[in-house]
Amino acid sequence: MSLLQLQKLRITLKAYESSVLDRSCIKIADVVKTSSRSKVVGPIPLPTKIRRYCVLTSPHVNKKARNHFEIRTHKRIIDVYKPTDDSFENLKDLDLAAGVDVEVKNF
Repeated sequence: MSLLQLQKLRITLKAYESSVLDRSCIKIADVVKTSSRSKVVGPIPLPTKIRRYCVLTSPHVNKKARNHFEIRTHKRIIDVYKPTDDSFENLKDLDLAAGVDVEVKNF
């Protein structure tokens, strides 16, 4: 399947810090808009996944003393309609921040 037959690319981004994630989304949208005439929809924010942990501070003496921690995972989706070969090549060459996980799917 060549890239010219693709109708849509869905780019999913995940990160622990929302500011780093937003900067990466802006960078991706700018690269796709400047490289081709593709239509970019997004970034669309998805619900933040919150994982909470409760840890005993001292397991033997103070049973009621506990610390609470949480990890927030922020997600964004960017859709690119009718991508070209140039936009796909520019996306592969793009340098993003270290804390951002990028997943690209085609439809």
